[in-house]
Amino acid sequence: MKKLLVTSALPYSNGPIHIGHIAGAYLPADIFVRYQKLCKNDVVFICGTDENGAAITIAALKQKVSPQALVDKYYELNKESFEKLGIIFDNFSRTSRQIHHKTAQDFFVKLNEKGLLNKKETQQLYCKVDNMFLADRYVSGTCPNCEYDDARGDQCEKCGSALDPLSLKGPRCSICGKEPEIKSTSHWYLPLGKFQPELEEWLGKKKDWKDNVMNYCKGWFKEGLRDRAITRDLEWGVPVPVPDAQGKVMYVWFEAPIGYISSTKEWAEEKGNPDLWKDYWLNPECELIHFIGKDNIVFHAIFWPATLMGVREFNLPTQIPANEFLNLEGRKISTSKNFAVWVPDYLKNWDPDILRYTLAANLPESKDADFSWRLFQKCNNGELADILGNFINRTLTFISKRLDNTIPEAVKTEMADSDFIEEIKQLADEAGALIDTYKIRAATHKIMDIARAANRYFDSSEPWKTRKTNPEKCQTTLHYCCLAIRTLAICFYPVIPFTCDKIWSMMGFDAKVSDSNWSDAVSDVNIEGTELGNIEILFQKIEEEDIQAEIEKLGL
Repeated sequence: MKKLLVTSALPYSNGPIHIGHIAGAYLPADIFVRYQKLCKNDVVFICGTDENGAAITIAALKQKVSPQALVDKYYELNKESFEKLGIIFDNFSRTSRQIHHKTAQDFFVKLNEKGLLNKKETQQLYCKVDNMFLADRYVSGTCPNCEYDDARGDQCEKCGSALDPLSLKGPRCSICGKEPEIKSTSHWYLPLGKFQPELEEWLGKKKDWKDNVMNYCKGWFKEGLRDRAITRDLEWGVPVPVPDAQGKVMYVWFEAPIGYISSTKEWAEEKGNPDLWKDYWLNPECELIHFIGKDNIVFHAIFWPATLMGVREFNLPTQIPANEFLNLEGRKISTSKNFAVWVPDYLKNWDPDILRYTLAANLPESKDADFSWRLFQKCNNGELADILGNFINRTLTFISKRLDNTIPEAVKTEMADSDFIEEIKQLADEAGALIDTYKIRAATHKIMDIARAANRYFDSSEPWKTRKTNPEKCQTTLHYCCLAIRTLAICFYPVIPFTCDKIWSMMGFDAKVSDSNWSDAVSDVNIEGTELGNIEILFQKIEEEDIQAEIEKLGL
């Protein structure tokens, strides 16, 4: 049994979640975790909202509410969105909670006491109109690398470069739009260059990491790592815990990853065992896996490990499966232009599993991918309804009408039956191996291949004929079809859990799908004699007018 701690990037609590977020860090992690739990591994799934930093205060200013009111609103909204979409964390915390503040401050103090933090006088942009220093996202301007004219002070969304506000061309205050001046202030810095040799040696051993992660890090190493400020002049955030730091808080990308630890501590406390978190963070046998989007690579693969190396108490990441970006109808998702499919809006009209399947089958694992509403329709109508739903409905309806609504036994197994079971067993094994190595897109297709194989088996066995000419063969065919449905329910559970719960109920099985074991998904268990439950159509066809309405909502 493996021990794993799995995290998804902490979403900012400054707005609703959209499908780009889901495809990047949350659905892949949820599918991976559900699979690991079916394999009966010891896995804890941790997340929470990122409620500190300039992104929060800027959004609060725009919405004319306090930062606290803003984060309270979006914490509840996003928590509900995740739950309704079936993304279930073992703990979903908040970085505004006291347990996080204390954990982050402990990190700062330990690094400072070890002499690893440097306090420096520095130049920073200052807005005379708003009478404040402009931290990261309070500044926008032209990226010095790609000339994108709306880059943020900490990162360019277009080329992904990490930036310093002073490096922007034509900087402007994000609040008033005026050009800021330069003034002196003091901040604490983490000397990343000091950790570069150790980081390069550590990353050099990661032979199975994605190319996008490794290439991104190599680019940074080639330029040479420089000191990184870990404090900001802001009123909202985790206060810097040293005497001469009044009015300063920790840089959000210093303290946010520490939220993985504080959330695990919170989970342990809620389990009634406050020290349980140590079995995961201080145990070298535990794998630490961070699911993120590619825009967070530098923070999780360089900045965060360097922080952990400085403290030298906690596990370093075992894997960082970073996904590329999801586009929408051939264009980049833009929250500022409201060009997105927002999860709360989606859930008002559509089944969560259709989105889960569409995204899983088209995840941006190695390159950017595109979501379109016609792709959504195709995945539902052509795959979920016509392949998976069709096989299950035709099998169970046949048994309900012709075989007393009871799963028959395999009276006489022939070579075709054995070959079919061997085929779906191989597909299930291959799908599991793919999920285990973060190839979730390919695994999703492989599981749908089980349904394709099952339809072929049903057609070639012709039970509608053998019911009269060879009743024993008919019963045997339907028995193995029911075994295939059981296999599909278990194997598809990580991808479309709500549907698989319905399938389990339709089959009349006790317990839950989640109580099953992936290793016996294709076992010839004793299902004969089980009375079927209520049979229903799993996926209705989506009409053209419904899809057109969604496209028009995007202004296309």
